[in-house]
Amino acid sequence: MKIINSYFFKLFLFFAVFFSSYAVKAEDILALYKYLHANPELSWQEDKTADLLANKLEKLGFDVSRGIGKKGVVAIYKNGEGPTLMIRADMDGLPVEEKTNLPYASKVRSINRSGIEVPVMHACGHDIHMAVLIGSANELIERSKEWSGTLIMILQPAEEVGQGSLAMLRDGLFEKFPRPDFNLALHVGSAGPAGSIGYHLGYSMANVDSVDIIVEGIGGHGAYPHTTVDPIVLSSQIVLALQTIVSREINPLEPAVVTVGSIHGGLKHNIIPDEVKLQLTLRSYSDDVRNKTISNINRIVRGQAIAAGLPNDKMPTVILKDEHTPALYNDPDFSNKVLDFIRNEIGPENVHEIPAVMGGEDFGRFGRQEPKIPSFLFWLGGVSKDDWERYQKGEITLASNHSPFFAPIPQPTLSTGVSAITSSAIGLLQNKK
Repeated sequence: MKIINSYFFKLFLFFAVFFSSYAVKAEDILALYKYLHANPELSWQEDKTADLLANKLEKLGFDVSRGIGKKGVVAIYKNGEGPTLMIRADMDGLPVEEKTNLPYASKVRSINRSGIEVPVMHACGHDIHMAVLIGSANELIERSKEWSGTLIMILQPAEEVGQGSLAMLRDGLFEKFPRPDFNLALHVGSAGPAGSIGYHLGYSMANVDSVDIIVEGIGGHGAYPHTTVDPIVLSSQIVLALQTIVSREINPLEPAVVTVGSIHGGLKHNIIPDEVKLQLTLRSYSDDVRNKTISNINRIVRGQAIAAGLPNDKMPTVILKDEHTPALYNDPDFSNKVLDFIRNEIGPENVHEIPAVMGGEDFGRFGRQEPKIPSFLFWLGGVSKDDWERYQKGEITLASNHSPFFAPIPQPTLSTGVSAITSSAIGLLQNKK
């Protein structure tokens, strides 16, 4: 009887220690998330964030390199022979004033790259991404006997302006460090309840381009329009003509969006200005559609200007900005392999296929480097179950990414993200000795 009691006592101690350790880790990750949420940094200003997380990875035993692509962090853990897996989290916040009223809500204000003071918020969930990466790193180190290979964890700057992944690649990410066999990332959102995973195979997120158009005219008095070439009228005709690109020039089976998000011109009621500025966003999945859309914009803008009678030296200027985000392609074979690991970990009932979106994510650039690297980004549900049920009934709307009200429920969002990333990594780097 004493032997049996001793056995159960030891078993009790084991589980007590195990669950106590898990609770401490979960509390640590939650505390990290709340700190990151309350202390966001704008794109290209992620100094404190990068330093904090680099220190944590160093303490876990990773070989850490800082300042890759200006602000990025690359952490490598070599654990014997095997494939190389890269896991990415993005770090930057957005110029959004938080209105969630959370006790850990951001009150940060910063000076942006144009010298203007703006509010800053993690309105796209990058704080969740970073906390999940650190939690997963901790789990993978503790379970290092279960896998073999090289683990690369990167903290990427400037995702919100579509430049961070390009900067890291140009700085030698795949030359200075081991080239990955697979790339993996997640993104939190309102596409499902906390505790669930959403995915889409193939093209999952869009090519995104920003375009500026400067429309010149010949200004003058509003009472004498015949002596002018009115750039406001010309710009209006350009805006309408651009709508025909998607409706009449792109295959209806190919997704594409052309949005004019800003139009500015003139200062007074009775003055015809000599310049109008337009700002556009273009979205597509295929590179052919992207290139055709850009080409058609140039043709339409010039054609409208000629029709308005503008001379050659006043033709509109079309400027393709350097904020291009390439389409995200989830390699089906690789993605299905990862999904099997996730289903086994959190249950198939919590893994759902969802529609592709026209938002952008520059994680896709890592997989497009020749030879192409199989990549997968999945969605992490962040909505409370009560709110999700009310949303399904049409009783409420949900705050989307980039909203001042965007606030994923921390648990079980964080724990599900850590479980999904950890199980995927161990599955891909399975120790077969």
